[in-house]
Amino acid sequence: MNDDNGGRNRPGDGEFRRERSRPIPPGDRRSSRSGRITVPSPAVRRRRAGLVVMSVLSVLVLLASGTSWAITGWMSGTLNRFDVFGGLADGDRPEETGGLTFLVIGSDSRETLAEEDRSALSVGSTPGRRSDTMMLVRLNHERDRITVVGIPRDLWVDIPGEGEDKINAAYAYGGPQLAVRTVESVTDVRVDHYVEVDFSGFVGVVDALGGIEVCLPEAIDDPKAHLDMAAGTHRVDGTEALAFARTRATPRGDLDRIDRQQQVLAAMLDQALSSETLSDPGKLTAFLDSALSSVTVDEGLDTSTINELAYQMRDLDMAAVTFAQVPIADMDFWTPRGDVALLWDEPAARDLFADINADRPITGPSDEPSAPEEEAAEPVPADIRVRVFNGTGTPGLGASLDGSLAGAGFQVPDPASDWSSRDVPATQVRHGAGDAAAAEYVAGTIPGAEVVEDTTLDGEIQIVIGFNYTTFNAPEVEAPEPEESPSAGDAPLTTSTARDNICG
Repeated sequence: MNDDNGGRNRPGDGEFRRERSRPIPPGDRRSSRSGRITVPSPAVRRRRAGLVVMSVLSVLVLLASGTSWAITGWMSGTLNRFDVFGGLADGDRPEETGGLTFLVIGSDSRETLAEEDRSALSVGSTPGRRSDTMMLVRLNHERDRITVVGIPRDLWVDIPGEGEDKINAAYAYGGPQLAVRTVESVTDVRVDHYVEVDFSGFVGVVDALGGIEVCLPEAIDDPKAHLDMAAGTHRVDGTEALAFARTRATPRGDLDRIDRQQQVLAAMLDQALSSETLSDPGKLTAFLDSALSSVTVDEGLDTSTINELAYQMRDLDMAAVTFAQVPIADMDFWTPRGDVALLWDEPAARDLFADINADRPITGPSDEPSAPEEEAAEPVPADIRVRVFNGTGTPGLGASLDGSLAGAGFQVPDPASDWSSRDVPATQVRHGAGDAAAAEYVAGTIPGAEVVEDTTLDGEIQIVIGFNYTTFNAPEVEAPEPEESPSAGDAPLTTSTARDNICG
């Protein structure tokens, strides 16, 4: 992406270049009748909120707003363009399935950044181009649901024509075309459109929005990225947001980074809508002008395509945008050349991408049906609240049972007291409608006890000592086995929505 030569790519020159143009901004286009900029009302634009496709960069924020043809036309002409699909043989590509898939690339190229800018952004001076961030964004056939799948940059895959390497090397070897070929070959998902943004473009988007809000469950200290952030909620500018999204100084490295990037995407969209960027023509023009110059798209993402998508998706809600990441089997795979990469959980990954191709919603553990009642875990004393009543009149019997229950681990918040009568023949274990299993468990500790349902009870078990009471048999409770941290391959697919990823 960061190409100093603005011309189109020429065969045989070994470089990929983009066509650039500078149409007149929409701020200079006014209605002949009113003299006003032809932008729909704020109410209309807010009804069209929710699109998170393509990194929630300027083009996607604009899609979400569904603004006028004049603005989308200007935006389309401002974007950098590259012939991504021209060299791909259609017969070697996955079949079209009806949905629309975007490959989103965040490039780590520093070529167009001045030395002082590299220092300010803490991105170093590594030469060449690689894909620092990679996501597949799937828009289903009905245009009412979006799935965003994060692909770790260090995933070890077979790059067509180059052999095995980390997936982000595909971009370095062959630019956007090879990045698309590689992603299609390993996922069997056809890529329809391509979007790329570089470091300065990302910073420009966040700064143009006035910053975003991010959340941290625990502190991060990454001297290399110049990031020292305490746990909690933070308001960050573009430079801080870039460090937040790029750091890998956390226990799960690249996987944690994907989670943070998804949080940043949701925060960008939320900020764009809440800050009225889309409802103010001046702010919108400034926002697009500052952000679009570092965005590259394929030649097929033209004005008519953008307008068509904006219309089709005008009612999409953020709750219909699902984030996930490729399931990982091994986070510490030593490659033949001696460095560490990631291996994905191939069966789980195949299932994930098959769901995407079939436009099936992807779900995490929270969406799975609950276990059948007969498979419910056996009650344990620590979870059962008990109150004792003496129905025999024998002094001290209730207090004795109280002590035995507490010693066995039951909850005994109130001292024993006398029952309303002192001639109860058999010990009763009384319970409310939802506590039958707990009552049966308690009755099993007292020989001869009978279980009685009492609809006035809720969450408490009552033991009424009868004349047949002889002893209390403390239950044997197995010590819980220490929980092992699940390996990457054991971790289930987790998902979240764009709404879930917004702080608060």
